Amino acid sequence: MPYANNDDCKLYFETFGSPSDPTLLLVNGLGSQCVNYKSEWCEQFVAAGFHVIRFDNRDVGLSSHFADAPVDEKGAAYSLADMADDAIAVLDAAGVDKAHVMGLSMGGMIVQQLAIHHRDRLLTMTSVMSRTGEPEYGKPSQEAWALLTTPGAADREGAIQRAVDGTRIWGSPEFIDEDRIRADAAAAYDRNTDAAGVVRQFMAVGAAGSWADDLPGVTTPTLVMHGDKDTLIDISGGRRTAELIPGAKFVEIEGMGHDYPPELWNRWVNELKTFCLGV
Repeated sequence: MPYANNDDCKLYFETFGSPSDPTLLLVNGLGSQCVNYKSEWCEQFVAAGFHVIRFDNRDVGLSSHFADAPVDEKGAAYSLADMADDAIAVLDAAGVDKAHVMGLSMGGMIVQQLAIHHRDRLLTMTSVMSRTGEPEYGKPSQEAWALLTTPGAADREGAIQRAVDGTRIWGSPEFIDEDRIRADAAAAYDRNTDAAGVVRQFMAVGAAGSWADDLPGVTTPTLVMHGDKDTLIDISGGRRTAELIPGAKFVEIEGMGHDYPPELWNRWVNELKTFCLGV
């Protein structure tokens, strides 16, 4: 199995397509494993002309977990900037000098950190269903926040039901398929579940505060996408991100919540292909 190394952090990654094509690095959201970027979806990006890399963030899946890590005064064991460094380590291990990067939710925050601190490694940056860390933008609904901050499930069936409950609150309303959600949640649980690891990621997001002051200095060509049905990170988070980054393109995806059902993959791939390969 291929791994990248960022100091004491091992990062599991997988590739799709030809390394001779432009690389698209996919960065996951909170608690999300790389397999949530479904292989079939990755192959659609390959068909669109990309060499695709997906990887497990630290503290999820097959990457390193930091159960014994000391925490700082804000309770965080590491930072979003550390997670951005992880992404660079993956590019290094894959032998990629420059890449298109796309991140979803927390992954959007991580790719924004890449554009701030590692612009020399980026071709483009795409931030999806994400925000700037400013508390007044991208707020969750009360119902979404209540479930997000409820302690993780203690067993397999509880974890599966939590995924169903969450998608019903913040998912794309027209495309909720409970059988698909249950199957995906079961696969993620069986591959490697770590509720405490998700909490550590959550603390890293909270400790980051706002990085809005850094975004006007971003020079990487930027695409920002957000769904108009997102109740976990309100669409104002995406609009604000695009507003602050010079020249950023904002795309509103009608009917999309805080998820990525197969019904929206074609639209998503087409938006990314048009933007990234047109730069």
